Amino acid sequence: MRIPAHSVCTAIRDDIVSGVFERGSRLTEEVLARRYGVSRVPVREALRTLESEGFVVTRRHAGACVAEPTEQEAADLLEVRMLLEPLGAARAAQRRTEAHLKVLRGLVRLGQERARRGEGEDLRSLGGWFHETLAQASGSPGLIALLTQLRHKIAWMYTVEQPARPADSWAEHGAIVDAVVRGDAERARALAAQHAERATVAHRLRRPGRPDGAATRTGRVRTSQHAVNTPSGRH
Repeated sequence: MRIPAHSVCTAIRDDIVSGVFERGSRLTEEVLARRYGVSRVPVREALRTLESEGFVVTRRHAGACVAEPTEQEAADLLEVRMLLEPLGAARAAQRRTEAHLKVLRGLVRLGQERARRGEGEDLRSLGGWFHETLAQASGSPGLIALLTQLRHKIAWMYTVEQPARPADSWAEHGAIVDAVVRGDAERARALAAQHAERATVAHRLRRPGRPDGAATRTGRVRTSQHAVNTPSGRH
C-alpha cells in the first residue's frame, strides 16, 4: 500500500511545529521513513512540499534541515495574517453556506460557555476551529490554503497567552459571526481586523533551545512515533 505524501507531510509538519524536530536539525529521508513507517518516496515528496512552505531548507553538504526563521520573518507572519483574516471574513459574509453558519454559531455558543467556566484549554482548541471554519466559509481555496499555512507557521514560531478576559474575545467572535450571517462584508472585515490586532499582542516569540520554545536537543527527537500507514495513525 502506497502511503500518500500529504499524510507524511502532515506528520512531519506537526512534529516541526510542536518542536519534536529542533530548528536547524537535519531531516534525513532514511530516519524519517523509519520514524513514520513509510518508504523514502513519500518522505522525499513531503520534504519538497515543506520546503515550498518554508518549514524546511536544503543546505549544501547537509541536505534537508528544519528552517530557522528570523524574528523579522516571524513578525511578517502576524502582519500578513492581519491582512488576510479580515479578507477571509468579508468573503465569508458573501459566500458562506448554512452549514458554515451552523458550525460557527455552535462554536461561539461553546466558546462563550467555556469562557464563563474558565476552561482555558478547551477555549484554545475552539478558537482554532472557529478561525479555520471562518476561513473555510470564504469559499476561496487559495485564501484557505494561505490562512492554513499561516496558522501552522505562527503556531511554530509563537506561544499565545490566553486573554485576560476570554469572554470578551468570544463576544468578538460572536459579532463577526453576526456580520457574516447578515451578509455584511465590510462590517465582518472591520470586526475581524480589530480582533486580529488585539490577538497579536498576546503572541510571544518562541526561543529555540528554551523550554518555552518547545525545542529538543540538537539532532534528537522525542520518543513518540507517528505511524502513518496504520489505521490507528493520526495522519
